Amino acid sequence: MIEPFIKHLLNEKRYSIHTVQSYEIDINQFHAFLEDFNETLETANPKLLRAWVVSLIEADIKPRSVNRKIASLRTFYKFLIKREIVAQNPVVGIRPLKIPKPLPEFIQKIEMNNMLDQMVFEDNFSGQRDRLVLELLYGTGIRLSELIGLKVADVNLYVATIKVLGKRNKERIIPLSVDNTSIIKTYNKHKQEAGFDSPFLLVTDAGKPCYPMLINRIVKRYLGLISKTNKKSPHVLRHTFATHMLDNGADLNAVKDLLGHASLAATQVYTHNSLEKLKSTFDQAHPKA
Repeated sequence: MIEPFIKHLLNEKRYSIHTVQSYEIDINQFHAFLEDFNETLETANPKLLRAWVVSLIEADIKPRSVNRKIASLRTFYKFLIKREIVAQNPVVGIRPLKIPKPLPEFIQKIEMNNMLDQMVFEDNFSGQRDRLVLELLYGTGIRLSELIGLKVADVNLYVATIKVLGKRNKERIIPLSVDNTSIIKTYNKHKQEAGFDSPFLLVTDAGKPCYPMLINRIVKRYLGLISKTNKKSPHVLRHTFATHMLDNGADLNAVKDLLGHASLAATQVYTHNSLEKLKSTFDQAHPKA
């Protein structure tokens, strides 16, 4: 029963292997819980599901993780109902737990300017690679996985765009700034001189495709030089991209498309960070400002 569902997620829904593994773990955990009550996945009911949720809370599982598990089972039982394996969905009526929503952290504009415009990067392959990593993350707002997956063929310097393969294999085109294209050209020159002939745009000092830990180290190293923010990760630069775009008056829907968000709700969180825009509106509109 579980195996056909996993194949469905991989082959038909084309979910990532990490997402599918999470689904499988969640379903197997619920299955193990049911065995203590001599029940099966086919005989599960809302009462048992609520008891499982309570057990997760008592085990100090974070609300976000509990909600993910509930969502996994909801999708699983929808699959079973569609294939007439079960008649009812025990997840119906189970509400997700409330989760406090902290505002995304971002880097101040002056700090980003200091790093990208004032900082001197070494004029060699590693230095220019590191600079390009920072420029692309901040200049395009792409995810870490999207950055690593960028190939040389995805970069069009003639029209100044990159083609990004996002979540669920959705492609999107993102424009490049003049600085972005200039830095890519410089980096490509060093890459060629180093003799690295990889189909991937970004490679290690050994010419191999970049990996998440390397990109995280690069970002943490340089952000640590200019910012005291608690989080220093590629995703913080994605938050920074979105916040600065909205601060400068970008349309919310346009930012949504650039980020590759499926819904506008995911993008709206960044409007709370746009303090400069709020201050500007206040100064213009309030009679005592």
